[in-house]
Amino acid sequence: MTSPAFPTGTIVGYPRIGRRRELKKAVEAFWTGSTTADELEATAAELRRTTRERLTELGLGAADSSIPESFSYYDQVLDAAVTLGAVPARFASLQDADGGVDLAGYFTIARGAGEDAPLEMTKWFDSNYHYLVPEIGPETSFRLASDRLVREFAEAKADGYLTRPVIVGPVTFLALSKPTGEAPEGFRPLSRLPELLDVYGELLARLKAEGAQWVQLDEPALVSESLDDDRASVLEAAREAYGVLGSASERPALFVATPYGGLDEALPVLAGTAVEAIGLDLVRGSIPNTEDAEVASALRGKTLVGGVIDGHNIWRGDLEAAFGRLESLLALSPNVAASTSTSLLHVPHDVEDEPELDVRLKSWLAFADQKVAQVATLARGLDDGHETIQDDLRQASAALVDRRSAPGVRDGSVRARTASLTDADFRRGDYADRLSAQDAALHLPALPTTTIGSFPQTADIRRSRAQFAKGVIDEAEYLSRMQAEITRVVDLQEEIGIDVIVHGEPERNDMVQYFAENLDGFAVTQNGWVQSYGSRCTRPSILWGDVERPRPITVEWSTFAQSLTQKPVKGMLTGPVTILAWSFVRDDQPLGETARQVALALRDEIADLESAGIRIVQVDEPALRELLPLKKKDQPGYLDWSVGSFRLATSGVGDATQIHTHLCYSEFGVVIDAIRNLDADVTSIEAARSRMEVVDDIKASGFDHGIGPGVYDIHSPRVPSTAEVTELIEKALAGIPQRQVWINPDCGLKTRGYDETVASLKNIIDATRAVREKQTA
Repeated sequence: MTSPAFPTGTIVGYPRIGRRRELKKAVEAFWTGSTTADELEATAAELRRTTRERLTELGLGAADSSIPESFSYYDQVLDAAVTLGAVPARFASLQDADGGVDLAGYFTIARGAGEDAPLEMTKWFDSNYHYLVPEIGPETSFRLASDRLVREFAEAKADGYLTRPVIVGPVTFLALSKPTGEAPEGFRPLSRLPELLDVYGELLARLKAEGAQWVQLDEPALVSESLDDDRASVLEAAREAYGVLGSASERPALFVATPYGGLDEALPVLAGTAVEAIGLDLVRGSIPNTEDAEVASALRGKTLVGGVIDGHNIWRGDLEAAFGRLESLLALSPNVAASTSTSLLHVPHDVEDEPELDVRLKSWLAFADQKVAQVATLARGLDDGHETIQDDLRQASAALVDRRSAPGVRDGSVRARTASLTDADFRRGDYADRLSAQDAALHLPALPTTTIGSFPQTADIRRSRAQFAKGVIDEAEYLSRMQAEITRVVDLQEEIGIDVIVHGEPERNDMVQYFAENLDGFAVTQNGWVQSYGSRCTRPSILWGDVERPRPITVEWSTFAQSLTQKPVKGMLTGPVTILAWSFVRDDQPLGETARQVALALRDEIADLESAGIRIVQVDEPALRELLPLKKKDQPGYLDWSVGSFRLATSGVGDATQIHTHLCYSEFGVVIDAIRNLDADVTSIEAARSRMEVVDDIKASGFDHGIGPGVYDIHSPRVPSTAEVTELIEKALAGIPQRQVWINPDCGLKTRGYDETVASLKNIIDATRAVREKQTA
């Protein structure tokens, strides 16, 4: 087939939550019943219209397929699942006669209801975005169950836009799925590819009939070496998928986007199919080496979409170098387009929405809108010649020079401290000696109970923080209100019967931002919201310079809480890897060097907590797995500096001080050796939503430190029953010795309401007591 021209400039995706989180607010209003499905649909349609208008203002074309239709109400993988009819059997009652689900059903699959657990959630490749894991078995009946993608394309067309529909590609969809409970041992969802391709073919035909010229199929699985399926199986699936889809007679032209890394040996596979355009992440990957004459010949007939603008970070970047990479692609194909390396859902909307950021710092930054404008600039250079964009390239280069020389970017005293570190700074005493000292100091029961740290943040608490920030209340009043909330939380935990108390973190708006606000080298935003999952949004801080702790951060809050109870109170810190993973981090030095600076700041904080009498300190590292490189050759170096930074932060304490860490959605088995090497005394980890799947990995690994596999999925509004929690605890004890097991929720409770939290925690305590009685009977 003769394909239409691909636009010279495009993006892989755009933020979908709205500049002021309009979608979040509308979705949550729908959940509470204060708005209707029609009203939610109207809000979403208006957001999509606003996005198309903004993208054309920034330089993308309205009629050339350069604008991706990448909207989602909750998650793009869930969207693909309901489009393809891949709804778990427990939600079959939500489906209509054609297999479709309405908005209420869609959100029920995402969030669960009653005894029906939601789809499992985990991290999307090496980002801080969470996707919902499809459940696929031999019994799954694929069919085109939703035409939403077609309707949204038609909506744009009616408004005068010819856009590009986007859906997760078939290989990635199946590679990221898990087998259903009914699937036989050894079953892999990827084996269902032939049947799934029939549905993709039907969807492509529908889009073609509606007038779509291009469709984007997102296939990041093709760059990853960290999937459950082996690399050879994934490549063979790609060959089959795009051989079949490419040969379809009724379809739009196919753009296969492959973000988050280099395609490597997957490039010849795609080159050998009939797809018309291939996206290359040239931020994480490199210009392909095409010594094979057959591959080189095939690429000359395709559009190569160079992802040269970093979609994963917020720095303005080197536009001259980016344009140079695009020029290098021209040696491989006469048809080259400029793009972002990934979807822009990982960055905030617009740096111009940040009036309180330092003007000099702002000149170094590019949020989503600025990145779209950069793509448009590079596209103009491809169309009209390098000389036409010289002014833009010079301005970007000047910003880079200014950033390198600015005060605070490099601090001599910070660098001297990291340079003087020795091996002893990364080691603690023998674990057996620590365990004995901690038992004597803490006197905890079997199966000790605790929470991960945060308690629900009420409207009053959020209002008090905002009033203090704006100067409406003074420091004394703010302190009084925070102490009153801490007292309430401590008393509640005492009443429920929790063994290790937390202060609830009412003073923290975000577990990373709070530390960023108190460490040198960071800046924070007002409107820099980024979607984490569903309606949950975060504001990543900006780590722009050398990091140092000017004063204690958490000691006052922890010691106040400890004064209210005889039970041990945990000091709560965010670990160095997670602070990096959930911030926009400087890109002018190795991550390991930045991590050591953060670790030293935390080491000082832990020393102060210990001196103040806090005997348990939790250093959260939920992002440890998240940053693991997708390429195996890069993983040892990452694990070395990430584990090292945690040990640097925590190795200054005495044996009797118990160090906890927390990991969520971290695929324990993948990084078990790294978790062991953290040498934390107790590790809590997500396990409830996956129904204790992690226990097999723990048992097989011989992990012998304290472990708290979560028994309460806090990302769902469900209240787990006492029986359900009891079953989970017993599953944990079937694979892990009792002396190691702690009982805790999957994650912090900040996003939950008090009624459901209290009910859930009471059920956890009741279940724990029942299991203790069985164990001692």
